[in-house]
Amino acid sequence: MGNATWDRNEYATRSATIASASREQIFTKHAVESKFDPRSVTIRESVDSESNPVSNPIIIGLDVTGSMGIIAEKIAKKGLGTLIEGILDRKPVTDPHIMIMAIGDVFHDHAPLQVTQFEADIRIAEQLSELWLEGGGGGNSFESYDLPWAFAARKTKIDSFDKRGVKGYLFTIGDENPPLEAVSSSQLKESIGAGSQGNSSTIELLAEAQEKWNVFHVIVEQGDYARRALSRVSENWKNLLGRKAIHLNDYDCIAEVILSVIEVNEGADPEEVIKSWENTKIRNAVEYALFGKQ
Repeated sequence: MGNATWDRNEYATRSATIASASREQIFTKHAVESKFDPRSVTIRESVDSESNPVSNPIIIGLDVTGSMGIIAEKIAKKGLGTLIEGILDRKPVTDPHIMIMAIGDVFHDHAPLQVTQFEADIRIAEQLSELWLEGGGGGNSFESYDLPWAFAARKTKIDSFDKRGVKGYLFTIGDENPPLEAVSSSQLKESIGAGSQGNSSTIELLAEAQEKWNVFHVIVEQGDYARRALSRVSENWKNLLGRKAIHLNDYDCIAEVILSVIEVNEGADPEEVIKSWENTKIRNAVEYALFGKQ
């Protein structure tokens, strides 16, 4: 998928339409759509096309449990356009293909993972609003951030890597700890339709995804859990991902932070990236993400 192009005016019109809408008015689904159920997906493709000849896939995995629904709302109202148009203008990568994931808890939720198609046009926004913000989760201090890794590793085909050896980007975004040390084969089969011979450790799933994806996690410090246990959350993610665990202290700036991380990972000077943002609020959030919490 991803054989169209982004229309700024089309998105601006859509964004203006929902600017004052409530989260419930934007996200109206009360169950997972079958087309977004990873168990029904054979493969999700990001392929080169005439419109996008040098495609680069980007997965944005949104924690939709509890208080984290605010991130999906921020992305839907403005952040998606900011991210895509920023990539098109700043060009850290070419021809972005975006997939949105909704992440829950494999132990408690009906839909621990939902996955859209890779798209390059307004369909990204349309499919985002069709996701179910289940708002579940449990009292176990973590969410199933490993399911996106498993899906990306086992159920995506991306021309950027297959043709050019260029990894895609996978961002998970949430406020809780990394998942348990292992997920069972039955849980993987029941949640994404791709089990394995035995249990898969978190480290194994991460390594599997990292073969063709640059994997990051954005720690949302304003989330309910992170506010109570930030030091522990930060330490656990840093131990797992090192500098690819990114701190976000202002969720209004989520798109700019993600864009800046991509720029730096593609070789841009961090100081120059920080200075490129004229808005003080954005500049401070980007500086904090890149340097403020090491």
